Amino acid sequence: MPHTDYERAIALAGLYQAIQGVIACAREGTADPELMRPCLYSLFQIEAPDVDAVFGEGGAVVPGARLLVAHLTGRFDLELARYVVQVVKLERKLDARQDLQQIIREGILAIDPQGRDLLDPELIGQLARLYTQTLSRLEPRILVHGDPQHLRDPRNQDRIRALLLAAVRAARLWRQLGGARWQFIFKGRAIHKAVLHYLDSTATSKD
Repeated sequence: MPHTDYERAIALAGLYQAIQGVIACAREGTADPELMRPCLYSLFQIEAPDVDAVFGEGGAVVPGARLLVAHLTGRFDLELARYVVQVVKLERKLDARQDLQQIIREGILAIDPQGRDLLDPELIGQLARLYTQTLSRLEPRILVHGDPQHLRDPRNQDRIRALLLAAVRAARLWRQLGGARWQFIFKGRAIHKAVLHYLDSTATSKD
């Protein structure tokens, strides 16, 4: 069965949300836990039954969906847009490296999140090391800009790397669902409609 714009919109929202977390950590030294948690959760959903389940509860990527709407309507953060493009390119590089994909898969399976807070520094550190062992080896590397003091903090470095890993996972999901960069130009209206549908459906489910 062909995948839908709605599914792709959720994956894109996850990508934007992870990148927003990266930016917040780089600028402020931390990010909203409720923004980070669905992104990190997605890394452990290897056999999720559907796209919604990848990020957890319904509405998990509403912050990312709002950022996506802003992008599609010309009200976007240029830094966020730049990171999104870089992550999409990095995911394409990863697609050509079966060896690195295997390392990531085995590394994720070796981390047991059961009974642990996804924001536990040790767990985030494990994800960060996985990013360093794999995606950091691909060129061009993603250079994160922000407050030097925050960028020097080892725990904050771990948060940034773990969120970048989650961003690449979301980009991969988007592409597996039929996503492509040309769609932003030729299917922007359809994506916009789909992400608004997602936002409306999550708002309705919470009423």
